[in-house]
Amino acid sequence: MNEGQEKFMSFIMERVVEGKHEAAKALLAESFGKQASGEFNMEYLQSFMPRMVDLLKPEAVEQVMSIMQEFGPSHTN
Repeated sequence: MNEGQEKFMSFIMERVVEGKHEAAKALLAESFGKQASGEFNMEYLQSFMPRMVDLLKPEAVEQVMSIMQEFGPSHTN
């Protein structure tokens, strides 16, 4: 995991619903793996986002979605 991914994980983990942290870590690990293999694309992002939203505190959803859209597939490394 690179520094940017570590910062993103920390940002997300602060906004995850209590009790959902392991699921969030697994989902983020999956996305980082997709980035490393070059498979992180808009199709994957569209499947990732709803799964991540399910793990977030309601008040954090809009902020996280905005960040994910800004740094989507064009910023994979």
